Amino acid sequence: MGYSHMASLFFFSMLFLSASASSRNLPITAFDEGYTPLFGDNNVFVHRDGKSVHLSLDERTGSGFVSHDIYLHGYFSASIKLPADYTAGVVVAFYMSNGDMYEKNHDEIDFEFLGNIRGKDWRIQTNVYGNGSTSIGREERYGLWFDPAEDFHQYSILWTDSRIIFYVDNIPIREVTRTKSMGGDFPAKPMTLYATIWDASDWATNGGKYRVNYKYAPYVAKFSDLVLHGCAVDPIEHVAKCDTAQSSKSIPSGITPVQKIKMENFRKKYMTYSYCYDKIRYRAAPPSECVINPQEAERLRKFDPVTFGNGRHRHGKRHHHSRGNHAEAASF
Repeated sequence: MGYSHMASLFFFSMLFLSASASSRNLPITAFDEGYTPLFGDNNVFVHRDGKSVHLSLDERTGSGFVSHDIYLHGYFSASIKLPADYTAGVVVAFYMSNGDMYEKNHDEIDFEFLGNIRGKDWRIQTNVYGNGSTSIGREERYGLWFDPAEDFHQYSILWTDSRIIFYVDNIPIREVTRTKSMGGDFPAKPMTLYATIWDASDWATNGGKYRVNYKYAPYVAKFSDLVLHGCAVDPIEHVAKCDTAQSSKSIPSGITPVQKIKMENFRKKYMTYSYCYDKIRYRAAPPSECVINPQEAERLRKFDPVTFGNGRHRHGKRHHHSRGNHAEAASF
């Protein structure tokens, strides 16, 4: 084994240990204490331990659950195992939103998992909306270094007043920093945490080319290790009910230099789409916070354009009642 490979494994191990150390200090929230079914009640199955829940999608309906409280900032996490086999058109989402409170100017922070045809990998998508900025959208899409249907993996969101960080297995994959140019597009109002599974046949796989095939139903997404470590807000008066200074001690406060290297390497290796380079959506110029990297633009050019419903928000993932395995190690 070469020195560079050994060094890479060493850095990965140190990153994982330091990041997971903070996560282990955070309490796991029992389902009944922190959540309630959102829709598809018969398709929401809470295990006897009270800490694991399965969401299923069948021909009748998808399903979802929602946190009891609304939060202004915090660290929100779940270990998730996705459905296997043919999953085209299926979307599993783990996200924060206040669309029920602010219909025309809502905020949102998304993890979306996009199913695929047999033999093709799940894709993961992150997105940020602020103040109803659905006409802009800030989507990014990635592959993963593992098969998310084989085992549980941890997906986490850190949200502060100045940044949003998305983590996969405690490795940061994206950081959104608040800038003046974004104006109100940065999520700044209290939000609720959601988890859903639903039929997104119209857009999710190659712009709707491949649809959900219900002969493989039910599609089951499994959730465990649910973490709600945020500042709860009174839903009527919108007054915080937590000690922010005390709460912040157990959660990450930013990205360390080693984590930054890991994030950059992940993005070089696994990112397949970034809104900043979408010349179909942004013909004149990308959103103001984008910093264009010619090398990144050239690398992303080989991937097909991604359809996002012409920038319209997909309300279905919240309340629509009717989101081959990588063998290589995570050495990015």
